[in-house]
Amino acid sequence: MKEDVLVPSVGESITSGILTSWIKKEGEKVEEGEDLFELETDKATVAVPAPADGTLHILIGEGQEVEIGQVVGDLTVGEGEPAAAPAAESAPEAAPVGAAAAQPPGPAGPADLSPAVRRVVKEHGLSVAELKGTGPKGRITKEDALRAAEAEKQGGSMPAAAAPAAAAPEPAAGVGAGENRTAVPTSDRQARVPMSRLRQTIANRLVQARHEIALLTTFNEINMERVIAARKHYGEQFEKKHGVRLGFMSFFVKACCQALQRFPAVNAMIDGREIVYNNFYDIGVAVSTEWGLVVPVLRDADAMSFAEIESAILDMAARAREKKIAPDELAGGTFTITNGGVFGSLLSTPLPNYPQTAILGMHAIQKRPIAVDDQVVIKPMMYVALSYDHRLIDGREAVQFLVTIKTLIEDPQGLLLDI
Repeated sequence: MKEDVLVPSVGESITSGILTSWIKKEGEKVEEGEDLFELETDKATVAVPAPADGTLHILIGEGQEVEIGQVVGDLTVGEGEPAAAPAAESAPEAAPVGAAAAQPPGPAGPADLSPAVRRVVKEHGLSVAELKGTGPKGRITKEDALRAAEAEKQGGSMPAAAAPAAAAPEPAAGVGAGENRTAVPTSDRQARVPMSRLRQTIANRLVQARHEIALLTTFNEINMERVIAARKHYGEQFEKKHGVRLGFMSFFVKACCQALQRFPAVNAMIDGREIVYNNFYDIGVAVSTEWGLVVPVLRDADAMSFAEIESAILDMAARAREKKIAPDELAGGTFTITNGGVFGSLLSTPLPNYPQTAILGMHAIQKRPIAVDDQVVIKPMMYVALSYDHRLIDGREAVQFLVTIKTLIEDPQGLLLDI
């Protein structure tokens, strides 16, 4: 008996996608729920699980555009083998795209490495046999090779493989993050690779925001001393009770919800000649992945506790990086927060996530001298930025909104008392 492998529905507005890669190979036995293939859509890349136990027969090759509901393979359920499996063993050259008998992974050889990894290995004289891979199925990534090179430079041993959650497919040589498809070498110094659908969507949204929004940015700075003290004082108890660390983001999400209630225009959108005021607060939190920026949405964030916010962010960020998040979880936000500070950014002018009309940018915390009661003191300070659509939001509202965020973060008790 055979079970069809179908392209699942992954979002209300999504009708097609790209089958970017088969995680399982032709003739490989799989169990129900194991990841079979990756589907790239306009909003995210998701891993599609097997619908049943069985032996895989691939019908659609990698890199092909597929429709929702289309059959891309089948699973032979039971002890029988698919007809293509014996052919693959006797005549590998006749096997379909992606065909290969399942083999236990062995040590990587030079032929198994990407051009970027081979270049790092050659430049630093590394031993391939000693490299530990963190990519899918133990694949050695460029980052693995660079870590090994740095360890040898410092006279230490090869670093252990990173945690699986941190692993991601390694970008092709000369290709920016997010473009993990096979590069076509054009010379020793360049390579070309098709833009992913996600990258194309990001590019189109950013250009659309630039063209259609009368963009302005206002800045302020926040003394993070009290929030840092609260995290230090309550952090251990919080983690013990809720099983998640108390981060900075929950404070900013709660502060934004209160500020949005006071300034409804910042939570509104323009639709033609009408203004749509949202009486709910779905806050998007930007997450960087190896293949592009995604923005999971916290639904009704104003009704969530600090622990619920931290747990939801942790869960959605992990699933986004593991390609497990559903596109519907990335849609429909009313306001977005992005934190460039995790990468060391001191100041930036973020672009609103169109059609939203505003976005809050957090940045790195730095100890700086400031004046307090006519005295110069050193405090942990963070610059914050609010980029907004001036067609809808006046400068006075934007400045007051950001001052409200500053006031609430500098006195976090106000967040708890909703004052």
